[in-house]
Amino acid sequence: MRPKTKLLLRVLLPVLIVYLLLAYLILPLLWRHYEHQKKLDGLPMVTATAQGIPGDPINVALVDPVTWKSSIEISGSVVLDHPYPHAPVSPLYYAGRPEDLAFEKPVGTSADRRHHVRLWQVLDNGEEGRPVWLGAATFDRGVGISHYTGAITHHIAPDIDQERAILENSLQAAGMISARYQVMGIGPTLLGRNGGGDRYFTDGEVWVMRLVENCSKTAAPPAILPSPPAVQFKDMIWNNVADLYRNAAK
Repeated sequence: MRPKTKLLLRVLLPVLIVYLLLAYLILPLLWRHYEHQKKLDGLPMVTATAQGIPGDPINVALVDPVTWKSSIEISGSVVLDHPYPHAPVSPLYYAGRPEDLAFEKPVGTSADRRHHVRLWQVLDNGEEGRPVWLGAATFDRGVGISHYTGAITHHIAPDIDQERAILENSLQAAGMISARYQVMGIGPTLLGRNGGGDRYFTDGEVWVMRLVENCSKTAAPPAILPSPPAVQFKDMIWNNVADLYRNAAK
């Protein structure tokens, strides 16, 4: 083991122990928050495969302005490439039903590597009086064999928070977001596994993005609605742990 890796592990271990104590024994109830989208409280925050195996976690959400044509479809087509049903993504299920929409963006010329997001409409009327869609955004890093079923599948990159940020940045660059806020998803997870057995890590938050009215692009940055102080504290700790985790994995 390289000296740099040993040093990182020595630093990471005590920080990780403290974080896990906070994450799973002391503060979870304080981190449960749905103040900006109360009707999401109690809804599942993980998808499932056709075999019922827990799949990719929910990490994004979109609030649809309800225009004459769905802003979800327009925004997804602008930012990504292929709209459902042309995007060849294997189905995942939320509350027993496959995704309503899916979008992908290949990286390079290979179909093995791609950004993609699956979306399910879960509320007809959220806090803004608009439909709310939950989504799972991940990056396919290559094709392989499922660790659970042996079937051919895409394997995802472990840093799903990074993919969440890429989607938000892309929508913002396209002028499609008026506001963003967080609600609690699956909670802080360092050693999660999806339906193909791929590891992932996440701060466990869902980034909710409110789309612009009438798909009228905006040059203004989105308004960021704050999370409760306890959640902000958790995110600060998590960001430090995640950075150490990423460096140790290199």
